[in-house]
Amino acid sequence: MKVIAVNGSPRKEWNTAAMLEKALAGAADQGAETELIHLYDLKYTGCTSCFACKIIGGKSYGKCAVNDDLLPVLRRIEEADALILGSPMYFGAVSGQMRSFLERLLFQYLRYNKDHRALVPKRLKTAWIYTMNCPEAFIEQVGYDRYFKQNEQLMMIIADGKPETLCSYETLQFEDYSKVDSEMFDVEARQKRHQEVFPQDCQKAYELGARLAAK
Repeated sequence: MKVIAVNGSPRKEWNTAAMLEKALAGAADQGAETELIHLYDLKYTGCTSCFACKIIGGKSYGKCAVNDDLLPVLRRIEEADALILGSPMYFGAVSGQMRSFLERLLFQYLRYNKDHRALVPKRLKTAWIYTMNCPEAFIEQVGYDRYFKQNEQLMMIIADGKPETLCSYETLQFEDYSKVDSEMFDVEARQKRHQEVFPQDCQKAYELGARLAAK
């Protein structure tokens, strides 16, 4: 069993990365081989609409042909058994790097055929982990619930079963709020939540990783 986690945050030691590491720890404790990929370490673009992956009989049919840092990552994901994607929410969506990654990961398998069957070498267990400033009570109001469902649907191109989704709300954004323009936040409440609730979210991530590796 190989489980790959992809970090769509520019920070390697903050909320999203911490939850992904916990998820991988849960998978490792089930005996899985694990790997954490930081997208911000890589130089790559989103889909370039070259359509090489759509040319029947072409050397790149069903596979992305853009040769950059992301290409070997896409090939390693094809050999994995489970994939966990993590991203902070930026302006109501995942980070730009994560969105570009999704384009490259999913479009290569998409076929314009009547039965909508994808060219997936192997279907994977999949999950999403999101971190955000938004309180849970506002999720429907700002449309995040619909966005998360949309991303679950996108992952069905490669997923073996319905993807899991785990959210961590009102995460700690800064180490020192006094140094940034952030007067809208109740800093004490945010720090208290980080101390009390975020560890619970990390435990949920651990359990998520364990479930994926145990299936």
